[in-house]
Amino acid sequence: MSPGRTDHTSRIVGTAWGLLILNTLGSAGAKTIVPLPRSLIQMVTMGALVAAFALALAVNLRLRIRASAFVFLLTLLLVVSVISSASLESGFGALFRCARLALFVTTLWLLSRWWDGGLTFVRHHIRMYFAVLGSVAAGLVISPGAAMPELYGGRLVGALWPLTPPQIGQYAAVIIGLTVLLVLGRRTDRVSAAVVVVPALVLLALTHTRTATLGLFTGLALAIGSLVLTSAAARRFFAWAVLCAAVAAVGFSSALQAWFLRGQSQENFTSLTGRAKVWDALLAAPRSTSEFLFGAGLGDKSFGGLPIDNSWLAVYHEQGMTGVVLVAAIIIVLGGVALLRPPSLQRACAIFLISYCAIASYTEAGLGDASPYLLHLAVAASLLAAPPPATPEVTARRIPRWARTSEVT
Repeated sequence: MSPGRTDHTSRIVGTAWGLLILNTLGSAGAKTIVPLPRSLIQMVTMGALVAAFALALAVNLRLRIRASAFVFLLTLLLVVSVISSASLESGFGALFRCARLALFVTTLWLLSRWWDGGLTFVRHHIRMYFAVLGSVAAGLVISPGAAMPELYGGRLVGALWPLTPPQIGQYAAVIIGLTVLLVLGRRTDRVSAAVVVVPALVLLALTHTRTATLGLFTGLALAIGSLVLTSAAARRFFAWAVLCAAVAAVGFSSALQAWFLRGQSQENFTSLTGRAKVWDALLAAPRSTSEFLFGAGLGDKSFGGLPIDNSWLAVYHEQGMTGVVLVAAIIIVLGGVALLRPPSLQRACAIFLISYCAIASYTEAGLGDASPYLLHLAVAASLLAAPPPATPEVTARRIPRWARTSEVT
């Protein structure tokens, strides 16, 4: 394949990945400066998914895919979702969500051809989410009141596109972590990294998102820890990070505590902003054997009209214990493969993404349906994929003199 053709294909693959990210931004969130009808937002997000599938199919017409335990387990989860949704207990919307998940998983299968253990999808991930955060920053500049409304306690939201504080915090934390690891691996320069990391840190602080912050620091600690024995830069960064954390804990303890509590009472904090009450009610609800095994069908990740905000309980509610086992298998398989790989930058990025998703799953839903969390794990799967075998060089065959064609003189 010629270099021009390869670059063209790479751009199409990157565009398809960006469209998948656009599809998972969602349609519910804060009020925007220019009111956007939810039907219009859903049309854009679903159109993005269809376009991503079309592009992936256009560059992979021969349907060449790579063996992937991650996407295989997602396919099994799709089958369970169809079984649970067939009863229409959650309404016809469940079948629509199954169709969306089917298109999502199929697109991942098509793109798996380019999962070669390289950093290509990491860069696609950073670029697209940085563009999303750029829209958040633009909304903050245009209308600070709309971007930090009292309805969300003064936390940063999307004023141009309806994004909630946890969403913005998640996107910021993920690109911060991946960019820091690229710097440590000398795959980008410090100036370019600062352009990404500094604004993302500011936006993360303005969201007051505890889960994203905890996931960022824990994921980075595990990822950098996997590089400590082989990278001097990782050792220096780890030492400076520990020193700065100690100084911040001593000198800014009151400010950090105020930021962390977000003005909540002790009771509200210990109940995880009311999440624990929803979780207790969900677990106490009676279930038939079918509901226990396969759930009630794909829904809007809520119970009794309130958000579940826990991936494991959301999967249990919608896809039953079978779904919980499959999601756990995804995390375990990816984590196990990452631990068995030799130390490398790709392995560190994968460890960061896997650990971040595992931590966020406690207070955020999304591991059982098309979501940014599945895209994070897909990037981890692409990083852990074995590189394609090198094409053997064709050596020139020596032809005996007697077999050569004599020249006509």
